[in-house]
Amino acid sequence: MKNRKKKKLPIGISDFKEIIENNYYYFDKTKFIENILEDGSKVKLFTRPRRFGKTLNISMLKYFFDIKNKNENKKLFENLEISKSEYFEKQGNFFVISISFKNYDAENWESGFNTIKNEIKLLYNEFYLIRDNLNQSDLADFDAIWLKKDNADWINSLFNLTRYLYELSGKKVVVLIDEYDQPVIDSYIKGNYEKCIAFFKAFYGKVLKDNNYLEMGILTGILRVAKENVFSGLNNLEVHTILDDEFTEYFGIMENEVEKSLEDFDLKYELNDVQKWYNGYLFGEKKVYNPWSIINFLNRGNLKSYWVNTSGNGLIKLYLQKLKNDIFDDFSKLLNKESILKRINNNMTFENLKTNFGKNIWNLFFHSGYLTLADKYDVMKKNASIKIPNKEILEMFSEMFIEIYFKDSETFLDMTDALTTGNIEKFKFELNKILLENIGIFDVIGIYKEQFYHGLMLGLILMLKNEYEISSNNFSGKGRYDLLLKPKNIFERKEGIIIELKAINIDNLKLNSEKIHEKLLSECEVALNQIEEKEYTSILKNAGIDNILKIGIAFFGKEFEIKFERE
Repeated sequence: MKNRKKKKLPIGISDFKEIIENNYYYFDKTKFIENILEDGSKVKLFTRPRRFGKTLNISMLKYFFDIKNKNENKKLFENLEISKSEYFEKQGNFFVISISFKNYDAENWESGFNTIKNEIKLLYNEFYLIRDNLNQSDLADFDAIWLKKDNADWINSLFNLTRYLYELSGKKVVVLIDEYDQPVIDSYIKGNYEKCIAFFKAFYGKVLKDNNYLEMGILTGILRVAKENVFSGLNNLEVHTILDDEFTEYFGIMENEVEKSLEDFDLKYELNDVQKWYNGYLFGEKKVYNPWSIINFLNRGNLKSYWVNTSGNGLIKLYLQKLKNDIFDDFSKLLNKESILKRINNNMTFENLKTNFGKNIWNLFFHSGYLTLADKYDVMKKNASIKIPNKEILEMFSEMFIEIYFKDSETFLDMTDALTTGNIEKFKFELNKILLENIGIFDVIGIYKEQFYHGLMLGLILMLKNEYEISSNNFSGKGRYDLLLKPKNIFERKEGIIIELKAINIDNLKLNSEKIHEKLLSECEVALNQIEEKEYTSILKNAGIDNILKIGIAFFGKEFEIKFERE
């Protein structure tokens, strides 16, 4: 054990100054500034999933470029990468307007518009000292915003502020807009989309299009929302998405950074498990880790879901519910750790979603960070093999599978309790009840494929994740098992459990109920023999678990049989 004192971790802190001044652990992303300045485009949009460092990077840019407190802010960047760059001379050279909409959450447009007004009012309050330098007409416009008067010109508010600052200093202004699309996404979910998009089309257009007072505009968001609507006519917008290689290393954590942080927190031995839980993202051609999950893991030392348990799943759940019958087969394949081939591009809009749900939902999932590339993106064909990136997202989708396709997940507790106590007859009874109570799902499946039952069983047993390490479709012995439950506390003498699943194809089997029953029992025997022959139990035995329950389950529609053995 190393004796050095570990740094604090900035859980939930996205203010660059606070992190540096309080000596929090920081993944140095300041070279981002150099790359932005070298790039030269006037307005840039960076789209990344939530909690991938967008807000922290915007904060970093504000403290770097802002002329206010220039000398004090310069100290924040000492010994960081940007301090070694020729572009360090750009530090503190501009007035900076920085606004964020990340906390936008409104039930209707009136409430939402009031939230937007409050954010702009706070921004004007930061610059209240310039009032003394404004002419009478501009002062009246400034005060109308500052005091939230009825005649305030909200659409021109950011543009006017850039003009005021330019005329005061002779310097063009840097404009930073964090989570530019959050109001649009929130309004779309809650039915306020048209009014919201109309406002932001004018609001963003005024400050970013043909603005002679603008030095540079940087926007971040999750999606490239309707470029033709939000940024109408903005021909100087350069968009960087997760399909691009440029700037990838500044949003998310790279493999070498993860390895260094695990070493710093004496967790290096966890690297393989950390990869399974939080890696798997392919942005451009670079492998990326989820920063929110990594920081929380470093803090707690426990491998569990962190990112998916934060807010922001509303749009995903909305479309899963809307399209649950149309995407069932693809959804099941993803849960079975398979990839699916879909058309992925940077031009997804909410209008596309409304007119072509089935195809564009995959774009939404991909750009929101719930799916990732399985291999290199085909730029010409725009076809992509996509998959669930890691164990954290797999757990989330498995739980959503149960929530969306079945009536009441609370009724599954009796079944999981029976499984953990080894009461197979009770387990069979409860599973039968679940299938009968949710018979409607079998009306839309068509052919009952094994991945459906795999998704069902995985979703069910994930309710036991506090007691067991649960893995799916992983290697052990001489092959891949379907489901495995490894007790987290081996001293409690709980059984390790391996479940192998079989499904009889309904299209190829026309038998009476007695023959079906015989076939199901025969398939259960095949499943148990597979566990034995492939030596799936080796992973449990190697972990010191001697009490092992082997279960074979064979399904035919809503009918099934179970056989089990103990060793």
